[in-house]
Amino acid sequence: MPLYEHVFLARQDASAQQVEELTTQFTGIIHQLGGKVTKTEQWGVRSLTYRMNKNRKAHFILLNVDAPAAALAEVERQERLNEEVLRYLTIRVDELEEGPSAMMRKADRDRERDDDRGGFREGGFRGDRGGFRGGEGGGFRSEGGGFRGDRGPRPPRPRDDEAPASAE
Repeated sequence: MPLYEHVFLARQDASAQQVEELTTQFTGIIHQLGGKVTKTEQWGVRSLTYRMNKNRKAHFILLNVDAPAAALAEVERQERLNEEVLRYLTIRVDELEEGPSAMMRKADRDRERDDDRGGFREGGFRGDRGGFRGGEGGGFRSEGGGFRGDRGPRPPRPRDDEAPASAE
């Protein structure tokens, strides 16, 4: 039987239980039509690149499927009818990936990196130094005279209707 990777996006306001029920429903359809789901991954709620049906985020779910094409056609038909599903994508592959997908490996790598740094990344907002960037000079600093930082106030500019000061 052909092998497929199938990803679908569920609305952000759907609960985790509803997303689990959708996944169970779609895997049930695949089993009824003679296929099997070898792996299911929930990638969590992630931001979308652009708004889809007034949603800025969605639940991402991956299914690795070993099933006939008719089974995937029926799953896609059911997804089109279901209002909870925003988008879906099915890709035929030569072999299914063993172990965690690239998205899960990336999440683990990011989590390890944040743990090594003690939680928050370096830079960014620093409340203890009184500025958005925290370093010396530049940026908005409450004690440095407005937006100019440590450089002080600007000298007055001559107006156009005044004569330039002469060096007499």
